[in-house]
Amino acid sequence: MSLVSLKTLLDEANAGKYAVAAFDTLDHASAEGVVQAAEERRRPVILMVTEASFPMMDTDTFFPFLVNLAQRSTVNVALQLDHAQSLEGVMKTIHCGFSSVMIDGSSLPISENIALTKKIIEIAHAAGVSVEAEIGHVAGGENSFEGSSVDESMYTQPEEAVRFVEETGVDALAVAVGTVHGPYKGTPKLDIGRLETIKKSVKIPLVLHGGSGVTDEDFIKAIQGGINKINIFTHISRAALMRSLDHASQRENKLQFAELILAGKKAVVETASMYLELFGEKRSETQ
Repeated sequence: MSLVSLKTLLDEANAGKYAVAAFDTLDHASAEGVVQAAEERRRPVILMVTEASFPMMDTDTFFPFLVNLAQRSTVNVALQLDHAQSLEGVMKTIHCGFSSVMIDGSSLPISENIALTKKIIEIAHAAGVSVEAEIGHVAGGENSFEGSSVDESMYTQPEEAVRFVEETGVDALAVAVGTVHGPYKGTPKLDIGRLETIKKSVKIPLVLHGGSGVTDEDFIKAIQGGINKINIFTHISRAALMRSLDHASQRENKLQFAELILAGKKAVVETASMYLELFGEKRSETQ
């Protein structure tokens, strides 16, 4: 078990009718907590870093740490650049040893999204790196705390998904079916019928971005409908934050900084474990 490609993990999930949990990480403790949870549950996992978060970290030291963490893991780990916006970001992570990039051209007209994705695929595949892309547009921002609502006009159109996959040869496709990045205003209502139609049309692994507010029942329905990768960040980040604040309060702030990190890491392990168990079970068509 070690650092593997996204395609390896998701092709297995596609065949087995389950989903692999994917967690964005900004720091060493969170990354270690996610991998610890995956090892304890014996589940594959995907660690991700968004390009928007680069200014919050020392990429020259953090990226090699992530690669080493994945390589030493006792379970399969894919390491992905999430929501890449620039060729520079893609090249940096590929050179550092990431096994996947997610290029986000979802806000572009479909012809431009296809052209951008093809360019990234040519570069990434030459290095043995998998590529995920997005068609349709999932609202919200990766670092947003204000909350967003969906725009149904931006949902993925099945016919456009078919064109996109055929013209790009992308390894995995993120689709917009009712979730948002960051907190969700209201209660998410997933368009499972649309998801099922897309899956029947393209066959490749599908990805659900923005798991905030989605119920366990709807996660299971999404997996049954064809989702093989589910991205999580807001919930796990907030769980770590609140656990750390609660620990500081209980200690009346008479503690070392390292204690806060440890408290937050324990929350990461617990939260990641929950998602790994929920997503990783094989689902039958009639379950």
